Amino acid sequence: MAQKNLLPMILLGLINIEKKTGYDLKKDFETEIGEFWSVKHSQIYLELKRLEGNGEIKSTTGFYGNKIEKTYYEITKKGKERLESWLDSYSDILNVNKDEFVLKLYFIKSRKDPRLQDLLQEQYRLRSKKLEHLKERMKFVFPNKESKNDNFGHYLILDHAIRREQEYVNWLEEILEK
Repeated sequence: MAQKNLLPMILLGLINIEKKTGYDLKKDFETEIGEFWSVKHSQIYLELKRLEGNGEIKSTTGFYGNKIEKTYYEITKKGKERLESWLDSYSDILNVNKDEFVLKLYFIKSRKDPRLQDLLQEQYRLRSKKLEHLKERMKFVFPNKESKNDNFGHYLILDHAIRREQEYVNWLEEILEK
């Protein structure tokens, strides 16, 4: 089954928050969105052209601040309608998690496989590092209880990511102890 292209919805959602440049959108993917969705830089600009061609966003190019030419994208009424329609819809399909580590584990048949320990240790290192990063992001983005109310959906996503990574780290610790 073909995977649904959700990049237009992500871009519409980000631009709906505030006008953004392509660079701003790239930065959003490197920080917050990148915790749960990845995209190539070139895909952003291709999709922005499509959205503009469809009349769902409009662009304004000019010189801003320090005389650098920038193009800002802004959502249109048509774009807001599409975004709202998507937000109101539900899918009954669970996405497949593409995890190369899990795939490699699947093909290791023996506990005595010499690659197993290194594979587990490396995954533990990576997951522990990601967990710490997520905890730091939580402290930075939501420094107090009141701040989570300003963007509760974002808070829930970050909380979910922390819990997911904590469980992954716990599972790896348990396996490595055996």
